[in-house]
Amino acid sequence: MDYSRRRLLAVAGAGIAALAGCSAPGGDSGIDGEQPFVDLYDAVSPSVVRLRVYDSRGALGEGSGWLFDEGVLVTNAHVVTGADTVRAQFANGDWVEAEILGSDPYSDLAALSVESPVDADPLSLLDDQPPVGTRVAAVGAPLGLAGSLTSGVVSGVNRTISSIQNFTISGAIQTDAAVNPGNSGGPLLTLDGDVAGVVTQGGAENVGFAISAALTDRVIPELVETGSYEHSYLGVRIRPVTPLLAAANDLDEARGVYVSAVPEGSPADGVLQGGSESVMVEGSPQPTGGDVIVAFDGTRIETTGQLGTYLALETSPGDTIAVTVIRDGERRTVDVTLGTRPDPR
Repeated sequence: MDYSRRRLLAVAGAGIAALAGCSAPGGDSGIDGEQPFVDLYDAVSPSVVRLRVYDSRGALGEGSGWLFDEGVLVTNAHVVTGADTVRAQFANGDWVEAEILGSDPYSDLAALSVESPVDADPLSLLDDQPPVGTRVAAVGAPLGLAGSLTSGVVSGVNRTISSIQNFTISGAIQTDAAVNPGNSGGPLLTLDGDVAGVVTQGGAENVGFAISAALTDRVIPELVETGSYEHSYLGVRIRPVTPLLAAANDLDEARGVYVSAVPEGSPADGVLQGGSESVMVEGSPQPTGGDVIVAFDGTRIETTGQLGTYLALETSPGDTIAVTVIRDGERRTVDVTLGTRPDPR
């Protein structure tokens, strides 16, 4: 299979561009046509499926999925966890059985093998993270209602979220498009028909999240080929640098990622330094003595989200990275060889 494919939806793209007549900032081609979401839905709906999941005792639940490549569906790991049987319903109403090729709890992604009963093309992944304000649509089966579309915009990027299985996922897309149970695993699409992310969960009202296209493009091919995906592992416990923590550690600014502990035997053991003491700042105990990570391989790291995104998208197990830290008031760079994230307990 060719996993580097990047297919543009000619029907949506050409038709919408003709309506718009021009491009505008915001990453969605400045679409101002009368029915851009109609054109989008017509183009992508054959490639989006409703999923029903069963174990030996009966139905477990429902979700959504979409064609990543010929014969390969993408959905969420939590949709198919514990499944003995997975069935996919395509746009023509036909149900077919799908085989789980691989599942990754850390990214909440899964790959399924399926024979499509309709003429459907794989959806292409967005090359770059969409700018905030980009118009998007979530297509899937919320509450079991197959073939549903909700619309909105990208409300935020580079979010760190907790998956339903309680693992953190970095680089997520935030949207105000309505996301409900059953949307999980479906595509969050730009008006050009590119997948900006894989819908994974809803939060508060008008707050939903999708796993980034970039992480999807790294994980899914490995799930297809090997059934699993190995994530880089630095092996530290971290926390954000707040103004109070910065004051406690005599930092010039509240930026970077504080290393609160380095577990014994982890890749960072003996290289990075955790904090073992604390002081009171404005009535609040703050840890001291730990390294403050400020860069990986020369790339600035200012937040825990940036740290997680860099490890997830720019590194692999076995890579040696240059970690720049502030330690005891001095800036220094040390090398850490990354391990493989341990299996979930």
